[in-house]
Amino acid sequence: MSRPAFPLPATARAFLTLPHAATLTTLRPDGTPHVTPVRFTFDAATGLVRVTTRAGARKARNVKAGGPAARAALCQADGFRWITLEGRAAVTDAPAHLAEAVRRYTVRYHADPPAPLDLVVVEIAVDRVLHLNL
Repeated sequence: MSRPAFPLPATARAFLTLPHAATLTTLRPDGTPHVTPVRFTFDAATGLVRVTTRAGARKARNVKAGGPAARAALCQADGFRWITLEGRAAVTDAPAHLAEAVRRYTVRYHADPPAPLDLVVVEIAVDRVLHLNL
């Protein structure tokens, strides 16, 4: 079994399995933040966040425009309990990555994600975690 990319308290890992939505923050080419609600999955073993979306969506375009240095932050909140996962972001349409993102989404939200023709996945390799009341 893989080791977590970073230590997370059990309460934080449990919180990230709840079927809540979150906000995803990416940076536009002019440096201003773009914040949008998303559904997501988090793989604690690898520290990877996955968000499915359309290739033409602003969030995907922002990540692509940022190139290899692109960063993103995802924040899930429930009242005064919250966790933010930050890291390098990339966009892929690789079939294996899409299949894994869809599988994990279906398990977490008990429903298939939207399936546009230009489906991609934004993957965030988490390297910073902030949380409160978890």
